[in-house]
Amino acid sequence: MRVRVLGCSGAIAKDCKTTSFLIDGDLLVDAGTGVGDLTLEEMKGIKHVLLTHSHLDHVAALPLMVDAIASTLTAPIKISALPGTLQALKQHVFNNVIWPDFSRIPTPQAPFITFHEIQVGQTLHLNGKHIEVLPAVHTVPACGYAVTAGGGCWVFTGDTERNPAFWRRINQMNVAALVIETAFSNREKELAKRSLHLSPNALAEELDCIDKSKRFPIFITHTKPAETELIMTEIQKFDQTQPFGPNVVHDIRWLRAGQEFEL
Repeated sequence: MRVRVLGCSGAIAKDCKTTSFLIDGDLLVDAGTGVGDLTLEEMKGIKHVLLTHSHLDHVAALPLMVDAIASTLTAPIKISALPGTLQALKQHVFNNVIWPDFSRIPTPQAPFITFHEIQVGQTLHLNGKHIEVLPAVHTVPACGYAVTAGGGCWVFTGDTERNPAFWRRINQMNVAALVIETAFSNREKELAKRSLHLSPNALAEELDCIDKSKRFPIFITHTKPAETELIMTEIQKFDQTQPFGPNVVHDIRWLRAGQEFEL
């Protein structure tokens, strides 16, 4: 299973693209502005989109991507998300005001996209990949995902604050890599708490929930561009990063757009 990081920033700036991951060329997890770096041929390969939630930084490129390849589609792109996320897309994006309703164009019988409701705890089977929908705690209905294709699983928290149910499930899994958000620095910890995001202090407490017998790389995503360096410095205060030594508690790394992982 190959995971390509298209975008992993909490906002836009030069070289900062918002959240999107391409898995094995055919599965898109979130559709932030990073999707814009794909070629048309790469976009044509996407058959299924999984969304963690409805916020703009995670869905902004979806209508534009569908528009770019619509004339070449031989089957609808399947968009799966929680019911609340799909309702938001229908009401606020694909509503014939902000963007055409591609779930009824060119015809209701043969549209460019189809919507598929999922629930936390559900397991999907997509082209050889097993995807479990994980709980998240955010200001809108939200989830994370664990994706497995024959080995350890790639886990993405989505946007979340403290989330005990998530860690209970993760500790039962064979995790190959964890991508976890830390959107704000400690100086903005109250804003992080109100907006249901993590700051480094909250991250430290969350990572303490990992079973001590487990060890896997932890990638930090969704940092605000103006605070990325500060956030990573604050994380280093409670945990070392590369190079690793015998006393390192966690293997924490900064996720960057353009990275690819073979799991």
